[in-house]
Amino acid sequence: MTNTLLLPCDGCGQLADSAHISRRLTRLAWATRFRPLHIQALLLCAVVPKTDGEFLYSPHGLFQGEARAILRAAQIPTVGKTAETVLAEFQKLGLMLTHMLECPLEEGTSPADGRRLLQAELPATIARIRRSLKPRRVLLLSRELQEFAPKFHGADLPCTVLPPGGGTFWGHGEPSEGELQALRDGLGIANARGV
Repeated sequence: MTNTLLLPCDGCGQLADSAHISRRLTRLAWATRFRPLHIQALLLCAVVPKTDGEFLYSPHGLFQGEARAILRAAQIPTVGKTAETVLAEFQKLGLMLTHMLECPLEEGTSPADGRRLLQAELPATIARIRRSLKPRRVLLLSRELQEFAPKFHGADLPCTVLPPGGGTFWGHGEPSEGELQALRDGLGIANARGV
């Protein structure tokens, strides 16, 4: 019988085994490959999606869920393109997506525990934005960040935090066309073509 050693993950605070850490490092490698030299807009979501198909930087290029919504807002079509081409277009716009929790929540994690993990990662996220990422704008996307929006606005970050006045760009479920347009406006992307 083997004893699996569980340690807190640096990216999410959950107790993690070696497979959890390996998956996190793989996602970080995928994202780092398409990090813009100068980040014009940092799109911040609460928790990494559970499936690679929804993770924007996945080389599999499925672009489902969260990834699809972000690419629609950025007006980057995916049909007939490789994942690398799509992500290079995203990068050329100076856009980067990151998450407060760099790993999906483990099965059975309660909403209260999820909020506690987000609260615990808040100082590290603010420090990473200030010291490492240094974007011109931070756009708070997912509804789980709603309660943390005042903390980002009050953090004295050297960049604009959007949406102004607190809140997030997305509500529950799949973002509506109105929410996508508000995000486009925050990104400074004109509604030039339908995606």
